[in-house]
Amino acid sequence: MKTISLIGAPTDVGASVRGAGMGPDALRVAGLNEALAARQFHVIDHGNLHGPANPWQQPVNGLRHLKEAIDWNQAVYDAVNQALIQGHLPMMLGGDHCLAIGSISAVAAHCRRIGKKLRVLWFDAHADSNLSTISPTGNIHGMPVACLMGHGPQELISYAGHTPAIHPADIRLIGIRSVDAGEKKFIHDMGMQVFDMRYIDEYGMRNVMSSALADLDADTHLHVSFDMDCLDPGIAPGVGTAVLGGPTYREAQLCMEMIADTGLLASLDLVELNPALDIRNQTAILAVDLIESLFGKSTLVRM
Repeated sequence: MKTISLIGAPTDVGASVRGAGMGPDALRVAGLNEALAARQFHVIDHGNLHGPANPWQQPVNGLRHLKEAIDWNQAVYDAVNQALIQGHLPMMLGGDHCLAIGSISAVAAHCRRIGKKLRVLWFDAHADSNLSTISPTGNIHGMPVACLMGHGPQELISYAGHTPAIHPADIRLIGIRSVDAGEKKFIHDMGMQVFDMRYIDEYGMRNVMSSALADLDADTHLHVSFDMDCLDPGIAPGVGTAVLGGPTYREAQLCMEMIADTGLLASLDLVELNPALDIRNQTAILAVDLIESLFGKSTLVRM
């Protein structure tokens, strides 16, 4: 029986609005633990990590709350790393998306340790590829992809003493539809594969996911980093940075089911759920529904 380690990271120090720090408990209220147990997983809920409070200050040198973001990501790194060492599947419950720096750095270190390839599927409305020199806000939740590529403050790019944590060939960005001008240049310079909403509209989600999952094999560790604002705000209103025109419920379900079909999912981030902006916890309930599909619940009835 596979063991899933739930790791709550209740902070919004990297975000533009308050509230994502309540995300982990909203997922628990929505029945996450019970849904996973019903799928025959052994669930260990480690509760919530502890870290500094959100000081809600202005950016310094283009970065808001840098010290707090470093401390929270170290806590996430340590917890995810420990879960992987124990052979568990870590599920990091955010919190804002800056926490993926610690989570994916730990996953990348694990892959280097055991000689596996890494594939990261980054579901998001935003490219999260800003630098302190080009970010319009200084919010670190807009910078994790750049940090993981080795472009950012030294303390955020060198978890496990290795920089960069991942390479452009390791990641696929899906659902993107809000990108700053500086980010576009960075993405083009790095040569990342981006399946933006225009691409999804033109080619369909099935073709997108077939491409994003291409060339995976048993030697690949598949990590999903799922920002709830990837989804259309019509179905997921409980997010801090909503952008119109995201994937529909069925498109999101198809993504989850196609990932489940690979049998290779080995770690997960679920971030940017903001209960303060939600309606009767519907975004958290949707998140649990999608996670169930990610772990094997399927609508497929045909032979």
